[in-house]
Amino acid sequence: MRKLTIGLAALTAVGLFAGVASAQVKISLNGPITGQLASFGEQMKRGAEMAVADLNAKGGVNGQKIELVIGDDQCDAKQAVSVANRSVQDKVAVVIGHFCSGSSIPASDVYNEENILQISPASTNPKFTDRGYKNTYRVCGRDDQQGLVAGAYIADKFKGKKVAILHDKTPYGQGLADETKKAMNAKGVKETMYEAITAGEKDYSALISKMKQAGVELIYLGGYHPEAGLIVRQAKEQGLAAPLMGGDALVDKQFWAIAGDAGAGTLMTFDADPRKNPGAKPIVDKFKAAGYDPEGYTLYTYAAIQVWAQAATTAKSVKTADVSKAMKAGKFDTVLNQISFDAKGDTTTPAYQVYVWKAGAYDYVN
Repeated sequence: MRKLTIGLAALTAVGLFAGVASAQVKISLNGPITGQLASFGEQMKRGAEMAVADLNAKGGVNGQKIELVIGDDQCDAKQAVSVANRSVQDKVAVVIGHFCSGSSIPASDVYNEENILQISPASTNPKFTDRGYKNTYRVCGRDDQQGLVAGAYIADKFKGKKVAILHDKTPYGQGLADETKKAMNAKGVKETMYEAITAGEKDYSALISKMKQAGVELIYLGGYHPEAGLIVRQAKEQGLAAPLMGGDALVDKQFWAIAGDAGAGTLMTFDADPRKNPGAKPIVDKFKAAGYDPEGYTLYTYAAIQVWAQAATTAKSVKTADVSKAMKAGKFDTVLNQISFDAKGDTTTPAYQVYVWKAGAYDYVN
């Protein structure tokens, strides 16, 4: 996943285990720790901190304790490259990240050149793994898979309706909107409107007026929760009753905080919700006991570190070539269920489904 904003890098090393001051292996969590999408950075940070603490409580990896370094890219491409170069300087064994595809893709060029393993919990743009880099992986699905699910749902439930396709011009947002449009068109549903929005805007009244005039009955947005929440709320205020549908960048309670009750009925696609996985229950309970609901990409981040640790243990090494070889050959038990990877570094078991927002929470559509 996936958006460009502007900011300065903020990087801090975080000790997560008593006595980890002499940690022998560094790993980095790089994502939007601050900025408009900081709530997703918080999900990632929580997942990474818990995973590292749990590993260190069991002795680390190959007898070496793990130190977590946090890199803040604010979902900005230039910032992401700066953060990636800092990860090189820190000599990390693996980068868990980034979140936005617009960050992961340029940062991956650095990691590829410097032979650093990269595992993204959340970046879904196909280009991220399509370039043939041997060190690039993700534990989530891809937009061409997510778009198929969204397009099929629209064709089934909104056939004969007027659909507006919107995107925010980011690699994630436009990529997902185009994949959804392609899948929807293939099933005989043609969009009434196809429009770009500018991320960060606060007033979408002109766009909403245009959609009202066009008689739009479904709004599909390729973009993030801040814009989605505003569009939903402002549409209701202007008397446009069309529901909104989006992708996995809506899996954050901040969407509801922005949209309010107008967000009820909002649809979205997301990979399988790991909080519902029985095997993840001990970890979910641990998060909840600490007062945190591990929504969205929290457990995807935890799983990315689980995969790396298991592969490094199998390889008896934290070197990129050794761990990557083990990742390509292995199957890994994680909070997301068992994970394996194809030759590109994509997970072989994407499980996109349609969700609906109700009363401040999202759940599967019945």
